[in-house]
Amino acid sequence: MSRLFDLQPTHNPHRFYLPVEMNLCVGRPDRRFLFGGVGLAAAIDAMQRTSKRPVVWATAHYLSFARPGSVVDLDVWVPVEGHQTSQAHVVAHIEDRQIITVHAALGERDDPFSDQWVDCPDVPGPLDCPQVVSARAGPDGLNPRFDIRLAHGRFPDGRDMTGRGEGRTRLWIRSREGLLVDSLLLAVIADFLAPGIGDAMGAQVGANSLDNTIRYVRVEPVVWVLCDIRIESVHRGIAHGAMHLFSPSGTLMASACQSLILRRHDKAEPRKSA
Repeated sequence: MSRLFDLQPTHNPHRFYLPVEMNLCVGRPDRRFLFGGVGLAAAIDAMQRTSKRPVVWATAHYLSFARPGSVVDLDVWVPVEGHQTSQAHVVAHIEDRQIITVHAALGERDDPFSDQWVDCPDVPGPLDCPQVVSARAGPDGLNPRFDIRLAHGRFPDGRDMTGRGEGRTRLWIRSREGLLVDSLLLAVIADFLAPGIGDAMGAQVGANSLDNTIRYVRVEPVVWVLCDIRIESVHRGIAHGAMHLFSPSGTLMASACQSLILRRHDKAEPRKSA
C-alpha cells in the first residue's frame, strides 16, 4: 500500500531526507508550505526506523516553513537507549535553516493490562455526516487527499459563521487513498485542529501551529478516525486546543494538544463571552 509521504534513507543510518511535494503542503495557493503534521510524522518515521522501536509520544516545535520543491534533511539522535525504551530527537532542516525539531520516547513493555477512561462521543457514523471542504484548500495541496466529515459543530468553509461556539468540534477523517491508520497517519490527522478555532470564535480564522504533541495509546488499522476537538482558550492572538483521536469502535488511539497563531480572514469581531 502507498504511503502519504516519501521519506528516503541515506548512507548514514541517522539521516533521512523528505522531498517537499505540493501534495504535502497547505496554505494559500501562492504561499504553500509543508503541513506541520507531515513534518512531525516524517520525524517519527525517522526515529522509529533508527531505533527499531514504536513511538510512545512525540512533540514538535515548528520553527520555519519548507516550500514546495525543497528537500528537508532529518538528522536523528538517540541519546538514551534503554532495555525497553529510547529517548530520541530529530532536527529537520534545509541546509542550515531549521524547520522542525521533534523530541520523542519510543518503546513498549509487555504488560497485559489495557483500559481507557476517556469516552468516545456519540455521533453519527461518517457516511451519515456532511462532507466539508476548506475554501482555501485548493486542488493541489494536502487537504484534497483527505475525506473530512462534520459530525458536530461548524466548519469554516467560507459561509457566514457568527456567534460564539461551544469550543467543541468533531470530525471524521480518512485518507482518500485508502491508507490504513498507523502512528504516522495519526500524527498528520492530529494537526487538523485549526477548524475548531473558527467554530469556537464564530469567525473566519486560520492558524499556524507553534507546536504539537501526540501521545499514542492503542493504534488500530482502521480507515476512519473520529477527531474530538476541544478549543480551550484564545487570548492575544494565540489559541490552545486539544484533540482525542478514536477508532470507529470507540478505542482511544491517541491524544494531542497544540498552540497556534491566529490568522484572521474576516473583518467582524467575534462575540465575547459573558
